[in-house]
Amino acid sequence: MRETTTVRRLPRLRPVSPRGWWPDGVLLAAVVALTAALAAGQLLDLDLAVRDWVNAHRPVPAEWVAIVLNFLGQGGWVLMPVAFGLGALVAWRTRSVRPLLVGVGAFALTSFTIGPLKIWTGRAAPSSELPPEETVRLFAPLPADEWSMSYPSGHVGNAIVWYGAIALLLAALLRTFDRPDAPPALYRAIRIAPPAIVFCTTTYLGWHWITDSIAGLLLGLLLDRLLARVPWDDVPLPALPGGVDRPGVFTSGP
Repeated sequence: MRETTTVRRLPRLRPVSPRGWWPDGVLLAAVVALTAALAAGQLLDLDLAVRDWVNAHRPVPAEWVAIVLNFLGQGGWVLMPVAFGLGALVAWRTRSVRPLLVGVGAFALTSFTIGPLKIWTGRAAPSSELPPEETVRLFAPLPADEWSMSYPSGHVGNAIVWYGAIALLLAALLRTFDRPDAPPALYRAIRIAPPAIVFCTTTYLGWHWITDSIAGLLLGLLLDRLLARVPWDDVPLPALPGGVDRPGVFTSGP
C-alpha cells in the first residue's frame, strides 16, 4: 500500500491597498533618493528654515500641547504595551498564540530597519548646539557625546507601523464578541490620525528635522505594507499543546 504525503501549501499573502508591489518600490526609491539628497547637501536650507520658524513660533502653551500629543508616537512606553496588550487579550479569547505574533512582527520589523538606519546616518538633532552646517548634515563627524540618531524619525515610522498593528488586532478582538465589525472609517482614523499628529508635533517641537519626519513617514508606510501582507493565520507554527497554534483569528481585517 503506497504511503501518501501531504504537501503543505505556501501561505498566501494578505491583500493590501493599493494592490501590487509598485507602491512599495516607489516608497523605497523615495527613501533612498531623500537619503542620497541629504548626504549630498541638498534640502539642508529647508531643514534649517523649518527649524528656525518653529523655534520662533512655539509659545509655552502650544509647546505643552504638542508634547502631550507627541506621546501618541512613544513606541516603547505607549504603542508597544497597547499592541501586546491587545494581542494578549485576543489570544486569550481565541485560545491561540497567533495574535501575539503581530506585536513580535512589528517590533522586529521596526528594530531591524529604523534603528540601524539611525546609527548609520549619524545625524544630529535640531536642538544640537553645533554649527548649523554640522548639525543638519548626514554622516557628519559628530563629537562622541552628541546625540546622533535623528534620521529618520522613529516616532513617525513607529507610529505608522504600530497603529496598523493595533487596528488589525482591534478588528480581531471585536470579532470575538460576535458583534458587527466597526466601520472602515474607524480603522482608517486609527491608522492615519495619530501618525499625522506625531509627524506635526515631532517637527514642531524641534525634536526632528522636517526631512527626518518625511523619511520616517515614507519608511513607516513601506514597513506597514509589509506587515499588513503577513498571513498571520497561515504562518507555519509547530504543533503546540492544547492546539493554541490554531488559525482562524484573522480571517478578515481592516
